[in-house]
Amino acid sequence: MAESRMYAFSVSALPQYVAEQSDPAKERYVFAYTITIENVGTVAAQLISRHWIITDATGEIQEVRGLGVVGRQPLLQPGEKFVYTSGCQLDTPLGTMRGTYQITAVDGRQFEAEIPEFALAVPHVLH
Repeated sequence: MAESRMYAFSVSALPQYVAEQSDPAKERYVFAYTITIENVGTVAAQLISRHWIITDATGEIQEVRGLGVVGRQPLLQPGEKFVYTSGCQLDTPLGTMRGTYQITAVDGRQFEAEIPEFALAVPHVLH
């Protein structure tokens, strides 16, 4: 089996606008996102840290790095999924998020899982 197939995580995101925590008059737009991480490889591995790149509509970039996700560093067996919800705040009604998770397999091999870019958008801003 190809080594890349042994060490692989699949990541998907479902973003949503949180109107009740947002205040457009003060340029405060809050978004929640639910992330599903699945170990699609053949070796158990643990999510160690994250690196997010958050870009607003003006091109302003925030980089966020930290250990784990929502205070956890889940160990996923092959085929196992971990789902969590988190959030971010933008100064504009549109933006994007993308990044990587740093993963360590139980055999010590380290690799990254890409977080595909997804849009953050206030409903009806995009036509």
